[in-house]
Amino acid sequence: MEKVKERLQLLRADADAANKRAEAAEAKNKHYEQEIDLLKTENEGLQKKVQLLEDELDKAISDLKDTREKLRQLDVRAENSERQIARLEEERDRWEKKYEEMQEKYRESKRELDEVVAAMEGL
Repeated sequence: MEKVKERLQLLRADADAANKRAEAAEAKNKHYEQEIDLLKTENEGLQKKVQLLEDELDKAISDLKDTREKLRQLDVRAENSERQIARLEEERDRWEKKYEEMQEKYRESKRELDEVVAAMEGL
């Protein structure tokens, strides 16, 4: 009977040790589950941030494309304006030359007229 009591005490000691290990394992498990929950929450927050950043990037890319297109259109308009300015400057130069020629003809005609008038007054 003594052996049975010893055996029973050993089994109780083993059971107590197993219970302590089980409680420690459960505590670790609970701690790990809490840590997993925190990491899941953190991961969800990071995923939202990543999504927002991706959305911002998409908008920035779209804005850049729009800006490039507007810049291209402005370049085309500027080139057209430059060509038009060059044509108008050439036309202005032609008119200035024609004006100078007409001024010279006028002076020549006036000189001739003055000569004719002077000659007629001398008669």
